[in-house]
Amino acid sequence: MLRRSLASFLVLAAVLVAAGPASAQFSPGSAGLDDPFFPLAGNGGYDVKHYSLDLDYQRATNQLDGTTRIVARATQGLSRFNLDLRGYVISRLTVNGIPATFTRDGQELTVTPKFPLRNRLPFVVRIDYAGQPEPVVDPDGSSEGWVPTDDGAFVVNEPQGSPGWYPSNDNPRDKARYDFEITVPEGITAIGNGRLLWKKTRGGKTTWRWFEDSPMAPYLATATNGVFELEIDKVRGILLYQAVDPKVVNPKLAADRLSAEAEVIRFFSDLYGRYPFSTGGGVVDNGGVGYALESQTKSMYDVQDNDDGAPGASTVVHEIAHQWFGNAVTLTVWPDIWLNEGFATWSEWIYDERHGGPSAAETFDATFESFEDWELPPAALPGPEVMFHAPPYDRGAMTLQALREKIGDSVFFDILRDWYRDNRYGNVTTADFIELAERESGQQLDEFFDIWLFRPVKPTSW
Repeated sequence: MLRRSLASFLVLAAVLVAAGPASAQFSPGSAGLDDPFFPLAGNGGYDVKHYSLDLDYQRATNQLDGTTRIVARATQGLSRFNLDLRGYVISRLTVNGIPATFTRDGQELTVTPKFPLRNRLPFVVRIDYAGQPEPVVDPDGSSEGWVPTDDGAFVVNEPQGSPGWYPSNDNPRDKARYDFEITVPEGITAIGNGRLLWKKTRGGKTTWRWFEDSPMAPYLATATNGVFELEIDKVRGILLYQAVDPKVVNPKLAADRLSAEAEVIRFFSDLYGRYPFSTGGGVVDNGGVGYALESQTKSMYDVQDNDDGAPGASTVVHEIAHQWFGNAVTLTVWPDIWLNEGFATWSEWIYDERHGGPSAAETFDATFESFEDWELPPAALPGPEVMFHAPPYDRGAMTLQALREKIGDSVFFDILRDWYRDNRYGNVTTADFIELAERESGQQLDEFFDIWLFRPVKPTSW
């Protein structure tokens, strides 16, 4: 459907540009969105509506050939604009079907269309590119992006891996819908976000077509591929795609851990509000990165170094909780990572409390006693190298439990449900959460949140 609509977009945009008044003003879109941790991630002057990714990957040569089509809307008159892309040789780049000039500087791809783009009007960009994916290493030393495995690639992007395999406006504030055509050697399974529409095999290759129908931040996209046993389940009308690499240490245990997803989704749907997407699932792989990631509708679990070869039960709960907090309700700037990780960690605590485990209060007490990184307040982290250290997770979760005990269960759970309902598919900040908590509790909570989120010391009273 998207491809059939591209021609109309091209004609409309070309006609409107040609008909534009001589006095129309055009200027370059910004080369970044000034995120405090990643100032050049993302670009200004436009809003992406849809990505169409055609990918052909050969693991034997680690060669990725791609075509990305981007449907966007200008938010200013644009003389040129930027995209984010790391590496690759670009063989063709068009804007509204017309060849455009471009320059490269690091991950910044600066595009100058032949005709300037008018404010508020749609435009379409096509980029053909090819090469071997460049390794992407985060400030904390972890790997992300398109990470080759023995039989394919483990594709995870938080916070800056997406430009390692497709041109994007790589900022969580610019959500869009996605479709994928991923071509891999026959016998290899390719997994994108959303729903599997079809797969076709021809000439020793199989193309897998996926469609994500809900808005998604660029870092949550995936195109993981390899040898997998793929099972499809359903809960409350939601299709669940569960893929396990048969070469992990214990594929049966891994499949059993993923099968719990249906019950976990039911639990959080009742607690927070309906599941935000039309599909779900998880992928267990020997990914080589040492972590799990909540890619939208397809959580990625690397179990290469796990003794039992399966994701932990609490890890599965954590990643599913992210579908509400992180994926549907997404941070605006990366220093607010506690809004993702603290909420998902506390979700583990409440899941245990409601399933015969320790209460969240008991887990709070144990965490409070053992926690050591008090000098790193979760909403005032000093830099991106500590984004995925303990404070956003554990101190973030302690903040929520402390708030629960301060204002009472009834108001607290109303706040969580309203936080999700009011911000689903959007972006949020710490200030937004504080404002909501104060409004619904009827309490002045500046001192409470300052103690828990901003002071580099162990709280003593709140």
